[in-house]
Amino acid sequence: DTKNIITTFFEDNGMPIHLKGGSKDALLYRATMTLTVFGIGYVVYELLTAAMPRKS
Repeated sequence: DTKNIITTFFEDNGMPIHLKGGSKDALLYRATMTLTVFGIGYVVYELLTAAMPRKS
């Protein structure tokens, strides 16, 4: 019921709103952060590779 959902999400328990949905939200959050970190690392690697051409 809607009142229970609203009470759950607006309860002040120190938990961020994007993690109050339970384990599914935590899993999605961790997967998103993992992909973001690896994506940033890959972009930095590619930029460094492009900035330093190979000697021939």
